[in-house]
Amino acid sequence: MSTDSSLFIGLMSGTSLDGVDGILAEFSADGSVRQTLAAAYVPFPDALRAELMALQSAGPDEIHREAIAANTLVTHYAECVGDLLQQTQLDAARVAAIGVHGQTIRHRPEVGYTRQTNNPALLAELTGIDVIADLRSRDIAAGGQGAPLVPAFHQALFGSTTENRVLVNIGGIANISILPKDENAPVIGFDTGPGNVLMDAWIAQHNGQPYDADGAWAKTGNVHTELLAALRDEAFFAAAPPKSTGRDLFHPAWLAQKLSNFPGLASADVQTTLAVFTATTLADAIKLYAPHTQAVYVCGGGAYNHYLLTLLHYALKLHQATIKVESTVTLGVAPNQVEALAFAWLAQRFTVREPGNLPSVTGARGLRILGALYLA
Repeated sequence: MSTDSSLFIGLMSGTSLDGVDGILAEFSADGSVRQTLAAAYVPFPDALRAELMALQSAGPDEIHREAIAANTLVTHYAECVGDLLQQTQLDAARVAAIGVHGQTIRHRPEVGYTRQTNNPALLAELTGIDVIADLRSRDIAAGGQGAPLVPAFHQALFGSTTENRVLVNIGGIANISILPKDENAPVIGFDTGPGNVLMDAWIAQHNGQPYDADGAWAKTGNVHTELLAALRDEAFFAAAPPKSTGRDLFHPAWLAQKLSNFPGLASADVQTTLAVFTATTLADAIKLYAPHTQAVYVCGGGAYNHYLLTLLHYALKLHQATIKVESTVTLGVAPNQVEALAFAWLAQRFTVREPGNLPSVTGARGLRILGALYLA
């Protein structure tokens, strides 16, 4: 099969479980992005979203159920790939590889594993394109957290020699990449705690909406300071990086336990408090580990929640009056495209046999080539 070794597709479906983002991009041999050729989004049907959510916890017949869910998931991945190819009028044979994250259903690096539901062999079969998958396991095998993996890409794409930057990704879980302008200083990155995951769950429970568009509901409530303190009273926040987290810790039952000490709270006040919780835990991490930050650039779905960005900017300005908070569109990449582009980059790194992790971020014993190849 004839391929263009510079063209790669990245597919990312994150903690929000809403759908898959896809990117088709052209890379230089050194891994820099020449151009993004197409972007696509395929939403998950309610039944698949519900099953992926259910698989976050132990349940009956889960091995069989996961396998069936993986096959269904991959049909949507393949649809996304087809959309990208149709937009660009490219034949599949032109694409070097697909980098696909899969859907995380367990993330337990403290006991040595992470699990992303996927069927990369089926994806290769459906698309006729080589697939690079299972991108976290090698870092965990080397003693790392396996997450976040995006800081190496953030440094490659967004690093600056004139500005101390922090890249903030607000998906279901929030994470940061600290990008010093000093080229000799290490890049640091870690999960800071919940991004949208608790806010999404709360509004779904009370208003039947999948997310709080632009923070409109959160704007109507008031912060409950005692609840905020209770939410922040979690060992994860005091732990030093490297660290990562997910729905294994921050889930509706965790929130319900915290709320049990505050009966009768207005549901809008809870939503407001959850938004402040996300913003302040992000700001705390930046203040502690990147006190000289000059600019914060936000990607992920949370970048479209202007109320949340206002809360983050306010929390950061209490520490650094001149700091700016903007979306990654300022740097030339739409917020909802950054993670998919990162997995296209990781596929390119695998193809040229270059490492994709940063030990300073994950805590791995060294640089590692990430992923496993499924030939078309």
